Amino acid sequence: MSFGFGIIGVGMIAKFHAKAIADVRGAKLVGCYGRRTEAAEAFAAEQGCQAFASLDAMLAHPQIDVVTICTPSGAHLEPAVQAAKAGKHVIVEKPLEITLRRCDRIIDACDRHGVRLATIFPSRFHDSSRTLKAAVDAERFGRLTLGDAYVKWYRTQAYYDSGAWRGTWELDGGGALMNQAIHNIDLLQWLMGPVAEVHSQTALLAHERIAVEDTAVAALRFTNGALGVIEATTSVYPGYLKRLEIHGNAGSAAMEEEDIVRWDFAKKQKRDEAIHAAMQRSKSTGGGAADPKAIGHHGHARQFQDFVDALKKDRPLAIDGREGRKAVEIILAIYKSAESGKAVALPLKGDPVLRRRRGGEE
Repeated sequence: MSFGFGIIGVGMIAKFHAKAIADVRGAKLVGCYGRRTEAAEAFAAEQGCQAFASLDAMLAHPQIDVVTICTPSGAHLEPAVQAAKAGKHVIVEKPLEITLRRCDRIIDACDRHGVRLATIFPSRFHDSSRTLKAAVDAERFGRLTLGDAYVKWYRTQAYYDSGAWRGTWELDGGGALMNQAIHNIDLLQWLMGPVAEVHSQTALLAHERIAVEDTAVAALRFTNGALGVIEATTSVYPGYLKRLEIHGNAGSAAMEEEDIVRWDFAKKQKRDEAIHAAMQRSKSTGGGAADPKAIGHHGHARQFQDFVDALKKDRPLAIDGREGRKAVEIILAIYKSAESGKAVALPLKGDPVLRRRRGGEE
């Protein structure tokens, strides 16, 4: 059984989706649609698929079973709902959307029309992430006490100037947190469990002509009682590897990009030897620390393979829409806390009404 894919939006991330689809067993890229006809045609020529003149035409094509949405973050809702109504399964690049209301409308539409919905979080599919998750599930850390996510990246002013949607609340949905750090924030809550409260500060320190933060810090309390820290920035030259740390009273581990760099447990296990050996062969370079094009597509490919396999076997997805919503909610709570100067409890009751967003759709 093979599934035909269509890509909506033909910017930078669409190329990663196309490469990932090419690596998936039982998947074929059939077509693409972009608002700029010339860009869509160029993308189609490069990827060997058909460029459609309208989204309606692509969604009507009988050989397209799944669409992946690569539009700007705040423009995921409309094509996702349209695809669901057309009976197509939906994969949405992170974030699922930029407000909880918009996330929920996508989730509801896919539920109502009986189609599958996935949110792209490729970091969960890395071997290192799964090794950490297995250790948490096996309670090797003992009582979890501290969980930290650091994304100290650098983006030039030219990066923000390259697209009118970048650095806007309306379409980017935020800055270093919503666009760059969301992957590590998702990993943090996946490993540590739900967040109960955040207290944060954000700032715009190193860029011009953008409305969002390029620097953010947040203190967290998880529902299990553990504490944590999130640091996210695009303002630190030259940009460092993203880092995640998990600590408990019986063990600690740390990961940089895709490599485990610390693995220390009070009770040793035989497979720890292989992990320590792999640590000596650490291979991560800069990742997306300074260049958003420098990421690999293998995580996307693994998630797309999970999607296809789930369709074939009629089993749950590893990361569905409700899972994708969780990181968005944490980030919105951080924004609310930064604006109010007060701690904010989760779960949020609806979308926070932020002064900087008033006048647009919440």
